[in-house]
Amino acid sequence: MGDSTAPAWMRRALQLAASGPWPDPNPRVGCVLVGPDGDVVGEGHHHGAGSPHAEIEALDAAGAAARGATAYVTLEPCSHTGRTGPCTEALIEAGVSRVVFAQSDPNPDAAGGAERLHEAGVRVTGGVLAEEAEALNARWARTVQLGRPLVTWKLATTLDGRSAAADGTSQWITGEAARADVHTLRATRDAVLVGTGTLLADDPRLTVRMPDGGLAPRQPLRVVMGLRPVPPDARLRVEPGEVLHLETRDPRGALDSLWRRGVRDVWLEGGPTLAAAFLRAGLVDDVYAYVAPALLGEGRPAVAGLGIDSIGDVRRLDLDEVVVVGGDVRIHAVPRAAGQDPAGAATTDSAEGGSTTDTANTTDLLAPAAQRR
Repeated sequence: MGDSTAPAWMRRALQLAASGPWPDPNPRVGCVLVGPDGDVVGEGHHHGAGSPHAEIEALDAAGAAARGATAYVTLEPCSHTGRTGPCTEALIEAGVSRVVFAQSDPNPDAAGGAERLHEAGVRVTGGVLAEEAEALNARWARTVQLGRPLVTWKLATTLDGRSAAADGTSQWITGEAARADVHTLRATRDAVLVGTGTLLADDPRLTVRMPDGGLAPRQPLRVVMGLRPVPPDARLRVEPGEVLHLETRDPRGALDSLWRRGVRDVWLEGGPTLAAAFLRAGLVDDVYAYVAPALLGEGRPAVAGLGIDSIGDVRRLDLDEVVVVGGDVRIHAVPRAAGQDPAGAATTDSAEGGSTTDTANTTDLLAPAAQRR
């Protein structure tokens, strides 16, 4: 069997990998075992932290037929013992003759699998459809690089940058479609974080709800950060799912605590003070701003002071996407590192002639500028 078949089998492995969960402490991985006659003898994918790795699931499915087979794996097989044993040893013991993988493992604790396999006499080929595999696990790889959960700051604001009126009321600045969109994105994270100020002012539920108003089957961890106590009758205590109170004002300390709990992707919905704390610490990776075509003139700002006194110190972000959601606009932007050049000038010229609305009442006005994660 020549290398010409490798991309096709790797695409199948990538399909399997995409079935895995995210967010999760572990990457999404798929594996296909192909026998010497070119037939599939076993398949598998990783179902989340603590479960068998993709290679093990495929080897279990193959049984004795794994001997002499080629394993196509989307990530370099691990060579360390964590919650489960090293996949390299399982592949060697099963008699697999060749391993083809897509992405090298960016985790220094798990890397080195290719070398171990080669030492044991297994033929190894890497880099097949590597870009596709890297894209599948881009957020996971970023968490490995940073050593902390990713943080997405969500805000809802008027055109003049107000998140609440002068009397403190804020329900609702944006429309129903925008709020439903928030739930869709919130569901892709494994923790929702607010400060005690927002908790006491708004008494949020922090749940993920379905379009019909019912609760989604999977609920992110609901996290409150701050020194003030969480009232026993707070609405987030009533809803199903876990609630965590982090008694700290330190964003980095809070993220360290969440990292140790296996949290990898945080949805930050805190008020202006908490948002400013994370921004000043350089701990915001994505921003989703829902902007309503409305004015308040006075009221609570979307973000508190950032220590900026001059326009020369303005915090710049790179636009990734601008989308009309119902009667509001959703902006996705990525904070720019200090000294970083802009990703490229972005305009809405492509929307000449006015916006149009698809069946979801959501219109893309600006093509993605760059993937910076």
